[in-house]
Amino acid sequence: MTDIGLSDGMAAGKPAPAARGMRLPTHWLGVAPFFLFALMFLILPTTYLVIGAFQNDQGEFTLANILALFQPSILAAYWISIKVSLASAILGALVGLALAIAIVRGGLPNWVRSSTMTFSGVASNFAGVPLAFAFLATLGRLGLVTVLLRSIGVDIYALGFNILSFWGLTLTYLFFQIPLMVVIITPAIDGLKREWGEAAATLGATQAQYWRLVVIPVIWPSFLGTVILLFANSFGAIATAYALTGSSLNIVPILLYAQIRGDVLHNPHLGYALAFGMIFITGIANVFYIWMRTRSERWLK
Repeated sequence: MTDIGLSDGMAAGKPAPAARGMRLPTHWLGVAPFFLFALMFLILPTTYLVIGAFQNDQGEFTLANILALFQPSILAAYWISIKVSLASAILGALVGLALAIAIVRGGLPNWVRSSTMTFSGVASNFAGVPLAFAFLATLGRLGLVTVLLRSIGVDIYALGFNILSFWGLTLTYLFFQIPLMVVIITPAIDGLKREWGEAAATLGATQAQYWRLVVIPVIWPSFLGTVILLFANSFGAIATAYALTGSSLNIVPILLYAQIRGDVLHNPHLGYALAFGMIFITGIANVFYIWMRTRSERWLK
């Protein structure tokens, strides 16, 4: 006699589970265009430049292109690019921080903040030939502001200003550096909790002590990280610099363009080496930015 248990009866009453077919990874379809775009326009071109920096015209491995970067003219170009990037990053960060504090904690109407953030989002991406033309039409020798100042007896060019110089290029870069600083640093200032200020006031701290001992240490990693990001942002800019100054200012992006596209200085593999040096510098800057951002997020959670 065979005993039939309860579990066997339940199992007998259930239909057999249908065999599962192979599921297509459809959850990757949404990010597939991003990865394809990054592969085609970022990873593959960067790999091509890095490989080309260590090859000669015959495709053989060489270090001659890397060693050529230590020529005095190329080192001077890197130094000018670093100075322009540092100047525009530091000035842009300071002015942008002041604007962000004013619109977040300055007691201004809400429409001031919304309009400032909207303009900053647009202006931070406004660069290249249109930006260079705008500054030439404004501060060029026959620019609108230059002519207006000359009409009241102030000749900025007689005083030593030149839009095609170091400070002229730095001033042009500030147009997109300041808005980018506002866009990035505003969330960090929003993260400052009001309870911190109330606790400091309860303990008898002055407003200056609150900013010096609480606010500045909290936003300092975000500020320093954003300065590094602004440095990397301006270090690789070429369209604005080339359209504004041409070859009158010897910075790395213009020298790179001359090596790859020029008729006299045509040496594409040296151009690849110049690009490799720029990738190395901006890569280090971005590593420090990510590290600083990680430190700041610990406080702002």
